[in-house]
Amino acid sequence: MTDEPRSTDGHPVDPSVPPVHPRAYSAGLPVTGAWRHGDPVGGRKFTSVGGGRPLSLESGEALSEIEVAYETWGELSPNADNAILICHALTGDSHAHGASGGGHATEGWWNGVIGPGCGIDTDRHFVVCMNSLGGCQGSTGPASTDPSSGRPYGSAFPTVTTRDIVRCQAAVADDLGVDRWLAVVGGSMGGMQVLEWGVMYPDRVRALSPIATALAAGAQQVAWSAVGRTALALDPRFRGGDYYDAEPGDGPFAGLAIARSVAQITYRSNEVFDDRFSRDLVNPRSLFGRWDRFQVESYLDYHGEKLVRRFDANSYLVLNRAMDLHDLARDRGGMDRAVGRLAHLPTLTLSISSDTLYPTGQQTVIRDAIRAAGGRCDHHVIQSPDGHDGFLLASRQVGSLLDTFLREVEST
Repeated sequence: MTDEPRSTDGHPVDPSVPPVHPRAYSAGLPVTGAWRHGDPVGGRKFTSVGGGRPLSLESGEALSEIEVAYETWGELSPNADNAILICHALTGDSHAHGASGGGHATEGWWNGVIGPGCGIDTDRHFVVCMNSLGGCQGSTGPASTDPSSGRPYGSAFPTVTTRDIVRCQAAVADDLGVDRWLAVVGGSMGGMQVLEWGVMYPDRVRALSPIATALAAGAQQVAWSAVGRTALALDPRFRGGDYYDAEPGDGPFAGLAIARSVAQITYRSNEVFDDRFSRDLVNPRSLFGRWDRFQVESYLDYHGEKLVRRFDANSYLVLNRAMDLHDLARDRGGMDRAVGRLAHLPTLTLSISSDTLYPTGQQTVIRDAIRAAGGRCDHHVIQSPDGHDGFLLASRQVGSLLDTFLREVEST
């Protein structure tokens, strides 16, 4: 007779109930952190894309109805020549500037770079940030209602690419009366969108600033992403992507938290981890239990749970996959031809010295490719120990370089 299955703490396990990860996650975590209609709107505005017609995606699939959530700061000039588009990273959203609360789970993710008197100056510029297609903070994504079924898309939501996201952004620009952006600016996944703007709509942009990003996702970036997505999909509570009817605490919180933990390791540097955590334990008296935690483990668990409260597991998969699919050269006759469309656009690319996820060499490639095509590309390396997250945290340095660049563009 086989022994009754038991959990890590020795208690019997009901085999019909999916296991709970042994990490110390809070009880009753939300099934999704997606914003939904009826929730506080905050600073969001909304617009429909497609004029009532289905939008064909790069994959060949289509979405019949698309809504994009966006926020704006500052005033559009009479000539509509002071508009700047900000493109967010993987788990960002339209709330690039401002306070938390009133429908926004966190403060603006680029406070200090965007704002009155900042590098992107809301006293001078009309600043726009949109939640990406496939996201979960107001724009159409997997947690949105599928008009064909009246239920969340879930697993039925199609694959989207950076190009699909940019097409939606261009439609919003039309609604806002912005024929040509003064600049398009963004880091990481946002930087991929910046580059696509330059290739897809070179006549609708005066300048570009792709930060801590690449012309195409590299093999190691895809590898890290694949591990995180697999961990998420293997959570029994993920249910193949159709989990929205589950009760609080019965959603794919562990899978999403682990995916975030994997990513968080790549976002920071070894120096930061060693300086902040060393080999310290959460409980100095507890060392030999199988799940006794080092402080760095507690840090990863904290960030994993924090994301669960404000993001959606399916959106994580969709946008993470969009990053892996990023390749400026795809179906364009090679990278040289694609980059050639950027040659007339002044470009500023920034690197973070300690970034091992999108290392400096990838931004050097951007610079060299644009210069080889006859264009102008300035490249600066920001000295920061904070790894890839440095483009979010080194706000003074990033803001200063953007301010100088934007003033030069405005003067020409």
